[in-house]
Amino acid sequence: MASAREDFDPLAPETFDSAHREYARLRTQCPVAHSSQWNGFWALTRFQDCMDVLTNPSMFITSVQNVVPKVAFTGRRPPLHLDPPEHTPYRRALTPLFTERRMMALEPLICKYTRERLGVLVGRGKCDIVEDFSMHMPVFAFAAFLNVGPEVSAELQAVARLYNQAVQGALDDEVRRTSLALYEIARALIAERKERPLDPSIDPTSALLIARDDQGRPLPDELILGTLRQVLVVGIIAPSVTIGSFIVHLCRNPELQQQLRERTDLIPQAVEELLRLYTPYRGFARTAKKDVEIGGRKIAAGQPIALLYASANRDEDVFENASEFNLDRKRKEHLAFGRGPHQCIGAPMARLELRIALEELLASTSSFVLDGEIRPTRWPEYGALSVPVRLYRPGEER
Repeated sequence: MASAREDFDPLAPETFDSAHREYARLRTQCPVAHSSQWNGFWALTRFQDCMDVLTNPSMFITSVQNVVPKVAFTGRRPPLHLDPPEHTPYRRALTPLFTERRMMALEPLICKYTRERLGVLVGRGKCDIVEDFSMHMPVFAFAAFLNVGPEVSAELQAVARLYNQAVQGALDDEVRRTSLALYEIARALIAERKERPLDPSIDPTSALLIARDDQGRPLPDELILGTLRQVLVVGIIAPSVTIGSFIVHLCRNPELQQQLRERTDLIPQAVEELLRLYTPYRGFARTAKKDVEIGGRKIAAGQPIALLYASANRDEDVFENASEFNLDRKRKEHLAFGRGPHQCIGAPMARLELRIALEELLASTSSFVLDGEIRPTRWPEYGALSVPVRLYRPGEER
């Protein structure tokens, strides 16, 4: 049986920086760590251990528990809640919608929204870049991706914000209420597309409705519903806290901020390095189908294993000077979007949103600085939940 030793506490109070200090300790002293929280789980902190699990789906499955803590209470949500090959029809339906061509079509809409919203905030001079901007922009982007109108987009923004706050506040009843509200939005969207389908090459709901499994059968309605619900949450929360983390880094590094303002061609490269440094996930999980040993620790079959991408991407054995930002880093492969059969389908859209957020914020300001306390997220995300900033307009002196 696995040891019940308590190696770390995922619920210990954190600052924006303290989680990474703790993960550096674990990578050195206890890279395969155990916690008794949430009925007990294991945490992998090193890059290669995470890679080995992610790329061995026949041994390490997601269908038992895909996140630590186990929060799903309303049914299975493909593709993440299913193992290969059951998950494959859902990915097959969605993957073509994240092509470069589709992202290029969405870019002008997202740019326009971002420019207008930031224009208001820059005019105000002060804001919370998460509360006032990054909690809204990804929701708009996904509403555009889903081809919904202004009313549904506004409803989605309101519910998503409340859901995020409930998750971060560990308000179980509110999480349940807002989660069900997201399901209702998805359910109404499915009904609308059944009555009036759109081009499945640009509309995810329509694509799922015409998709077939490997036996040629339509996908079950309840699993299409779960898929849309999964896409909504993953596509909304992670970008919002990641943008917050990016802005913290640029506030702390004004020289880099100015360099990217003058050399916008470097922004995509900067996004990749910032994704490595501020990976928003530390709770995605797998379950071993049989007893296994990882890093000298014996893990029993059926025990949840959290993959700490946020730690793995700062593994000193893989990335030289791993805690430092390096625009010219030679090794660029990171785990911000996972790896293997569950690698994030929506990575192209996430990169698009992050790039646009930086481009438009840098273009609309001469500088921006921290203007209050940074409030970090709780497990299972890592990032900034509140980032008060002072925004200076072009030509305005600090």
